[in-house]
Amino acid sequence: MAEVIPAAVLRNLADKLYEKRKNAALDVEGIVKQLAAAGEHEKITAVINLLTTEFTYSPQANHRKGGLIGLAAATVGLTSDAAQHLEQIVPPVLNSFSDQDSRVRYYACEALYNIAKVVRGDFIVFFNQIFDALCKLSADSDANVQSAAHLLDRLVKDIVTESDQFSIEEFIPLLRERMNVLNPYVRQFLVGWITVLDSVPDIDMLGFLPDFLDGLFNMLSDSSHEIRQQADSALSEFLQEIKNSPSVDYGRMAEILVQRAGSPDEFTRLTAITWINEFVKLGGDQLVPYYADILGAILPCISDKEEKIRVVARETNEELRAIKADPAEAFDVGAILSIARSQLSSEWEATRIEALHWISTLLNRHRTEVLQYLGDIFGTLLTALSDPSDEVVLLVLDVHAAIAKDPQHFRQIVVFLVDKFRIDNSLLEKRGALIIRRLCVLLNAERVYRELSTILEGEPDLDFASIMVQALNLILLTSLELSEIRDLLKQSLVNPAGKDLYVSLYASWCHSPMAIISLCLLSQTYQHASTVIQSLVEEDINVKFLVQLDKLIQLLETPIFAYLRLQLLEPGRHIWLFKALYGLLMLLPQQSAAFKILKTRLKAVPSYSFNGEQLKRTPSGNPYQFLHQMPGGSQITEDGDITMDGGNSHNGINFAARLQQFQQVQHLHRLHSKAQVQSRKNSTSLSKNMVEAQKQEEPRRPQLSEINVPTSRSSSKRSPQV
Repeated sequence: MAEVIPAAVLRNLADKLYEKRKNAALDVEGIVKQLAAAGEHEKITAVINLLTTEFTYSPQANHRKGGLIGLAAATVGLTSDAAQHLEQIVPPVLNSFSDQDSRVRYYACEALYNIAKVVRGDFIVFFNQIFDALCKLSADSDANVQSAAHLLDRLVKDIVTESDQFSIEEFIPLLRERMNVLNPYVRQFLVGWITVLDSVPDIDMLGFLPDFLDGLFNMLSDSSHEIRQQADSALSEFLQEIKNSPSVDYGRMAEILVQRAGSPDEFTRLTAITWINEFVKLGGDQLVPYYADILGAILPCISDKEEKIRVVARETNEELRAIKADPAEAFDVGAILSIARSQLSSEWEATRIEALHWISTLLNRHRTEVLQYLGDIFGTLLTALSDPSDEVVLLVLDVHAAIAKDPQHFRQIVVFLVDKFRIDNSLLEKRGALIIRRLCVLLNAERVYRELSTILEGEPDLDFASIMVQALNLILLTSLELSEIRDLLKQSLVNPAGKDLYVSLYASWCHSPMAIISLCLLSQTYQHASTVIQSLVEEDINVKFLVQLDKLIQLLETPIFAYLRLQLLEPGRHIWLFKALYGLLMLLPQQSAAFKILKTRLKAVPSYSFNGEQLKRTPSGNPYQFLHQMPGGSQITEDGDITMDGGNSHNGINFAARLQQFQQVQHLHRLHSKAQVQSRKNSTSLSKNMVEAQKQEEPRRPQLSEINVPTSRSSSKRSPQV
């Protein structure tokens, strides 16, 4: 090839001085131009091969530099004929982009820039390789190489935007592979290309948005403000295009947005939830299969620490709930329920509240489908009754009440509720009143109390039954929501409905003597109350009993028992009330506050008669012992005898049978208490025997840490009764 390119030119092309290489390149350009004019393309091919093999692939850096400038010069010399030689010219230049010498990489950028200027659109066939090379050079360690790469990048973008040969389908896989890189220079490079290509009317970047959307969202959390801004700008432009586009693939993008809504980066979460908000408004029915995933993203954001995110999330939640989809249209009720159930364990109250609203909404719209999944959500709903938030508990009860509209589910819920109270005594103590009162409002108080009484009547755990009945009794006596039940019970002696309720509650109220006495006072069965008080034995009157009695005395002073206090104005008509109250007074310790309260109340009873009754003091002068003259000549004395009626039955209530029922249940409680005491004694005795046996076996005195003796506290701990 020496006859085509003089040896002096070849020497200068490999010279270490740039000026000599540049002059040699001008000579090569002139030579190639003459050959092209003469049509001697074989010689041109030979010149290109020489520049490639002897120079660009040479181990000498100056040779490689000369070869690159020579290839660029040859392309310039070819002008319009350059396209047919690009297969030879471009590959060695691209190969030089990865050269170890930064100056070689720089000249490779310069060479490709000059080549691209000549061939323009013909150069598109190498676009993917060039893009790959530019992507790497954008993060080059040498600032000069980066600068050169940027110039080349701008030229390539200009060529692509005006070319009709560019294939977006072939380019997208290349872009997708690089979208999750972390290098900031590469990220800027990629966002720049996305923005440029999206601006070309003939290129449908929106159709391929799902392929690189996740990468753009990933850039929103970049440490560089400029990159975050560029990514946000690109996303904003795409969102605007989505709003204006009649056909968008919402599904694939929804999956990406759901993931990004849980990002630890605040800006990313806000952008993702904003997109989801627009998708819910625009996508409608297209998003039905993704409702569960979207809800799973929205609910946590409702409790986000950033107010902007909370506002958008709440709006989106309402938009989503307003869409009435049908299970026949791929609306997965089970999936939505699963998301709502999982969010009930969220640490954030607002999220738990909205999860419950969703369960209620589904119950209202798709009751049949929801009840099919009742087994999956029931346990979680019961657990939610222990939630620290009262609002959450009330909403849980609303859901339970909605489920309990069906009779079979009503009993199931009450049974499970009692079981929950049995397992978690603290729930009964802290939330029992709230739960029972709310259920009474939602499900009819009488119905709830009847069912609870039926369940507790056969409760095998006697200790729990007693505690539960005491709690129910206190709620009955104090809650505004149960005023109708109290009014009904007051008519137990004259109203069949009141009688039925009285008998229904009596069966389980037997687990607590004080509950029975309270029930009798409320229902005005005063003679039976007096009989029950006199039937109490020594074991019944313990500390717990006296504490409950103290509470009852306090309640007798409240407005709920105003009717009872007014009845004290007519001693002749309510002699059994007096006897019952005096019975309670006799059970109270004289130094207790309750004793003084009740004694003061009884002292306030007037010593005169309202209805012509003869009220006389006894010879002893005791103002609290009365002899009453009843109309018709009958007398009632304070020993409980009545000359007119035995008092065993009234309005169909068999009080003798009721008393027997009470005594039988209390007998079981006494046996149970004795068994517990004996068990504790046996446990203590066994522990002592073990210690003695160990002492006999070990002559030396053992250390405390070597003896496994249960403490008195653990040995006396009651095992749950099943």
